[in-house]
Amino acid sequence: MEQEERDLGIQPLDGIMHRWQVTNHDLVEDSPEQLTHKQIQRAKAGRRLTLKMMMKVARSLNIAIWNRLSKENKETFVEYLHKDIFSYAKDYNPAKVDPNEAMIQSLHPKS
Repeated sequence: MEQEERDLGIQPLDGIMHRWQVTNHDLVEDSPEQLTHKQIQRAKAGRRLTLKMMMKVARSLNIAIWNRLSKENKETFVEYLHKDIFSYAKDYNPAKVDPNEAMIQSLHPKS
């Protein structure tokens, strides 16, 4: 049986968190689910996660960003799916443009 690659390099999650200026601590703190700093580190570093864990990280990322947005920005924020933040997720598209790019630029011009 062939060994599946488990370390897949830095994930898109890392760049998205950086551009939104959201930290690992923010994800852990804002998550309504049990999520640890170690799990976030592993997710960002490209350690292969289960689909359930990828979805939990995506939900936590969306909540952390949502909690920092104004009412107006909340109305236009497009939530990230697990396939947007993990390069090994089924249907991941590296060419997909971030639908929140204009909002990120307006909130964090130097990101």
